[in-house]
Amino acid sequence: MTEPTSEPTSGSISGPTPVLAVVGRPNVGKSTLVNRIIGRREAVVEDVPGVTRDRVAYDADWNGRELTVVDTGGWDPDAGGRAERITRQAELAVAAADVVLFVVDVSVGATDADDAVVRVLRRSSKPVLLAANKVDDLRGEAEAAALWSLGLGEPHPVSALHGRGSGDLLDAVLAALPPATEAVEDAVDGPRRVAIVGKPNVGKSSLLNVLAGEERAVVDDAAGTTVDPVDELVSLGGRTWRFVDTAGVRRRIKEASGHEYYASLRTRTALDRAEVAVVVVDASEPLTEQDQRLIAMVAEAGRGVVIAFNKWDLVDEDRRHYLDREIERDLLRVQWAPRVNVSARTRWHVDRLVPALDRALEGWSTRVSTGALNTFLGRLAAEHPHPVRGGKQPRVMFATQAATSPPTFVLFTTGRLEASYLRFVERRLRETFGFAGTPIHLQQRPRTRRRRTKR
Repeated sequence: MTEPTSEPTSGSISGPTPVLAVVGRPNVGKSTLVNRIIGRREAVVEDVPGVTRDRVAYDADWNGRELTVVDTGGWDPDAGGRAERITRQAELAVAAADVVLFVVDVSVGATDADDAVVRVLRRSSKPVLLAANKVDDLRGEAEAAALWSLGLGEPHPVSALHGRGSGDLLDAVLAALPPATEAVEDAVDGPRRVAIVGKPNVGKSSLLNVLAGEERAVVDDAAGTTVDPVDELVSLGGRTWRFVDTAGVRRRIKEASGHEYYASLRTRTALDRAEVAVVVVDASEPLTEQDQRLIAMVAEAGRGVVIAFNKWDLVDEDRRHYLDREIERDLLRVQWAPRVNVSARTRWHVDRLVPALDRALEGWSTRVSTGALNTFLGRLAAEHPHPVRGGKQPRVMFATQAATSPPTFVLFTTGRLEASYLRFVERRLRETFGFAGTPIHLQQRPRTRRRRTKR
């Protein structure tokens, strides 16, 4: 069987991409089956119930037909607390889907919870396919036949782990999807991509829900509720943005284990796909080394940076005084990053995120002409030459901006410049040309002298 692919497409679209929602009880293999459908290990998988909590969308392609596969958390109609909110996300995924894939574990068989889910699916009036998962041999196929009792039609035996029967299942999915429309040219480059990052329990999911205007991500007081990156198209300031809520990154990735380790890796992958990142900080608590490490990680990845101090409704006058001191002391290296004080709980000043994002994206894509850059560096070297070291004084002969997103400059020099002087050049570049909200990469290429050869 040829594996389906999940590479995103651009340039042309075939109308609205059909949506396949994968639902079922906890730990029946939904995320493993999603990985099988999209052709790579994207959804977080662990042999523990309840790893997936939000509804998470992935792009997939099967036999030339594009579709969006939505992975959901374990569905338990009788659940309470956080499990109830996870179930609500699964119900929302069904409401937005064109076809529903209901996954049942044949090794367990149909349960009362499965019967309750089936009753909900019937009320949705959506096409429902029944996937009998964990069928690894002929005995499993016989057990799958018993699932006719659920009343959803023919069970499709499949092994998400080994791929058995997945091709036939996907063929059935394509047959149930609405017919494809003619392709049309996409006149725009797509929405700007924004990653929401931060340590666990600082309010990232709450902020996404406020921006989206709905309960898009599961929110709970327990840290680490979000595991998979959650994408959401949000309309702000008259434009469409693609926000990605990510799992809280732990202090050191090696300290994480199980699904938390893979969730941290996927957070970094989501950051690589973004253009700008909103680093959410709990303003009511002292800044930590973890906060600083996250901001540095975003800057090192070359993404625009906006720092959102959340939970501002919990900040009193004393806390503001100490926070100002912490910003001056701990965020000295990222003074160029726009800062926004918000409260996701009360929606206070959330609208100020858009101007901050615009500033960061503008700086991220700023280009300086070669003439203006060399005029600036010539004046700077005349006023503040590089210190003499070992009887030598390196200087910049020529410079050019090699790239934007992020701004990258190449300095051709007579010798290696000290790191402190490079930081000075960067600071003056910002004072002269802006570059708010974006890291600047300075690369130097010292001149190498040719050795004279004796005749």
